[in-house]
Amino acid sequence: MTQTMTMSGADAREEPPAVGGGAMTMGDARDRYYEINGFGADGGDSLKWVPIDVFGLKLYIPNTEGRRRAVRIHDLHHVLTGYRTDFTGETEIAAWEIASGCKRWPAAWVLNLLGLGAGIVIAPRRVARAWALGRKTGNLYGERAGVDHVLPRRVDEVRATLGLDRPAPAVRARDAIAVAAVGLPMLGVLAAITLTPIVAVVAVIAAIV
Repeated sequence: MTQTMTMSGADAREEPPAVGGGAMTMGDARDRYYEINGFGADGGDSLKWVPIDVFGLKLYIPNTEGRRRAVRIHDLHHVLTGYRTDFTGETEIAAWEIASGCKRWPAAWVLNLLGLGAGIVIAPRRVARAWALGRKTGNLYGERAGVDHVLPRRVDEVRATLGLDRPAPAVRARDAIAVAAVGLPMLGVLAAITLTPIVAVVAVIAAIV
């Protein structure tokens, strides 16, 4: 759920750039993450509309309060997991968040489901690995009171609490089946969202000409 998602990367897993050492606090690591990605001091929280690039087409979605609250957690997940903020990395973290549970966060469910739909096309093995990891780890969406109290904690402590300090599990057949079962329908939805503006423009041009 970055401010701008750009398509990048192949299916081969790349090691993510370090945001900060495990001894850093979550707050300091988040600030570093904002700086590295050029998100601004507030991570884009004050934006009214958020641009996203989907397969080369730039779309704008409203930065609703629900999205803002979800992204505050989502950004901490980037710090904890190391998934990048390019298009491929966002599909990976989408799979991880779905598998580990988005709980009662509608904005997270919607955006992550769409991200997973894209991921099965551009990086199916990587999203399957992220899904497998998500099944075995926790996340911060269960923090109903918000995540401000997490910010003073060390990154390595929070990773250990969520099980992210353990070796990544192997991808099993059920992981691949689950990714396909959830992702394929969402691929159709994503295609419809992407193509609708194009079809509308073509229709208007045809009517005028």
